Amino acid sequence: MLRNAWLIPLLPALSFVAILLVGKRLPRRGAELGVGAVGASFVLACVAAWQWIDRVEGATGKSEGLRAFGKGVLGGEGGEGGEHAEVAVAPVTRGFTWWQNGNVEFNVGIAIDGLTVMMLFVVTLVSFLVHVYSTSYMEGDRRFTHFYALLSLFTASMLLLVVADNTIQLLVGWELVGLCSFVLIGHWWEEKPNADAAVKAFLTTRVGDVGLMIGIIVLFFAAGTFDIQAINAQAVEGEIGHTLLVVASACLLGGIIGKSGQFPLHTWLPDAMAGPTPVSALIHAATMVVAGVYLGARLYPVFFEGFSIDGGTINVMALIGGTTIIIGAALAFVQNDIKKVLAYSTISQLGYMVMGLGVGAWVAAVFHLFTHAFFKALLFLGAGSVSHSGSHHSFDMKADMGGLRKFMPVTFWTFMIGSLALAGIIPFAGFWSKDEILATAGQNEFTFFLVVGLVGAFMTAAYMTRCVYLTFFGEYRGHGEPHESPRAITVPLIVLAGFSVLAGLVNASALEIEKFKEWVEPTVAFPALEHPEFELAGAALALAVALLGILVSYAYWFRNLGPHGITARNPLARAGYTFLENKYYLDALYENVIVGSIKGAIARASYWTNQRVIDGAVNGVATGAAQVGRFAYDVLDQKAVDGAVNGLAVSTGQTGGLLRYVQSGRVQRYALMLFASVALLSLALFVFSN
Repeated sequence: MLRNAWLIPLLPALSFVAILLVGKRLPRRGAELGVGAVGASFVLACVAAWQWIDRVEGATGKSEGLRAFGKGVLGGEGGEGGEHAEVAVAPVTRGFTWWQNGNVEFNVGIAIDGLTVMMLFVVTLVSFLVHVYSTSYMEGDRRFTHFYALLSLFTASMLLLVVADNTIQLLVGWELVGLCSFVLIGHWWEEKPNADAAVKAFLTTRVGDVGLMIGIIVLFFAAGTFDIQAINAQAVEGEIGHTLLVVASACLLGGIIGKSGQFPLHTWLPDAMAGPTPVSALIHAATMVVAGVYLGARLYPVFFEGFSIDGGTINVMALIGGTTIIIGAALAFVQNDIKKVLAYSTISQLGYMVMGLGVGAWVAAVFHLFTHAFFKALLFLGAGSVSHSGSHHSFDMKADMGGLRKFMPVTFWTFMIGSLALAGIIPFAGFWSKDEILATAGQNEFTFFLVVGLVGAFMTAAYMTRCVYLTFFGEYRGHGEPHESPRAITVPLIVLAGFSVLAGLVNASALEIEKFKEWVEPTVAFPALEHPEFELAGAALALAVALLGILVSYAYWFRNLGPHGITARNPLARAGYTFLENKYYLDALYENVIVGSIKGAIARASYWTNQRVIDGAVNGVATGAAQVGRFAYDVLDQKAVDGAVNGLAVSTGQTGGLLRYVQSGRVQRYALMLFASVALLSLALFVFSN
């Protein structure tokens, strides 16, 4: 299966075509094709993951056997590397030349390693559960068939990006993901806010994509290839100049900032909630937004060397991630829309992943991507369940929710599990991954970012406690009769809740389990990274900070303690709340200043320049050319050239007329002229001789 992993993205791609062709004629209007194809891809992804794990475990077993043999023979540490020697397990690759331009080959291929199989598992599992969930949630939708077709294409595009062995193929998958997100966010495009949100997401991410394309071009000319493995190897071995690596890293980081909603291009992500909730879950958990983090992880040697991450000083990658943690968490506090709370939470958690990459915590960052996919998908689908069956399709926590735990017990308990995992409470999955990011930051002397991570943990626990209170506690403030959602919705919630509890145990260093690191971290063309040992004091501090966030928020919301109404009494607090409510005025900057000026003053100036300067120059040249043409025709052509020719013809005619008297053709005249000439000559000789 590792050599045939191309089948995994192919199945949903074929499903996309089949649903468009025959979906409306099927009993389930195409949903059965989408669910079946993605389900089959999930099974194949599980097989691929199993085979990769077996490959790694087999190589590790052989290496340990050889080291043990070396100890017995040499009586020492088993050779030069000793027991601590790394086991190199190369990716499984397969591909062919797509087309060739001169000496440059453009390939299509797959490169399967631990990072790839982990992503294949996560994407197919979450997508499969979203497909199942949507059979009930989207039932009766006016574009149900097209929704499933695009959901399949969305999944196929992300899988294509994941298996790509070269940057061109990765870029194709990357752009297809952006296109699908544009269409799915604007699924209900008849309503202008939805269409605006889709356009905003598309254009904002395109800004970052310009940097990605430039970075790919720079890497090609620096490394002479698009092959990701070869680029990483050259970066690690120092075969690419540091300046080029800095430029390439900065450009590629632009792509990460746009796609993964990092500051300052995060503004599209909350607006993307305009799409159907299953799309929100898929975008925020396993596809579009994690594509940027995946790019950072896949080309990590480029970033590691370009940003000098091993230096232990502040670098732009860690700084962007750390900033995003705080700004995303702060905005989550002032949202009343449950999906927007989760959207800003996603921004903050993506900040943890990018910051983790920036402080050298590759395994922890990727592990957080892994665990976050489960509990964030759970939370979004839980929000959809609440809206579907509890609040009459509203997402307003303050106006239409409250007290729903009594009516929706499955949704409530699974949402609680997701919230505790997101807050980083032991033993849930988020604790293990988030703690490892913080531990690595502390070990690698990124103390500032350790503090940022702890502050973010406090804020995360606090805003999720507020979210849980407004949704499930107090009195019901909605309309109608709330009830539990159907099984097509609750079963995916239960499955994701199980993963939110158990997924962290794959790399629970406190229990001396580090299988995720062993299976996923690359061992070929990859920098040598330090991995922290589990420290009880550090883990206890992170847990205490999260519990403090829950306690403070509990006291404020559940017990009605604290300074309620402070924004009405205190001008400074009111100004701060207004600042957050207006989202740091970044939307105003982008839409009113930048876009508004482009559409207004800059557009008018461009039009004036076009009409007066460019068109004036063109018209002036045309007028001058016409005058030159008239001069050439009237003076040069008609008078000079034609006059000369006509004059020559007249003189030639006149000369011919004179010759007519000489060349008459009559012999008598010729004789007369001859005698006359002789006579004149004789006369002349006589006169001049005397």
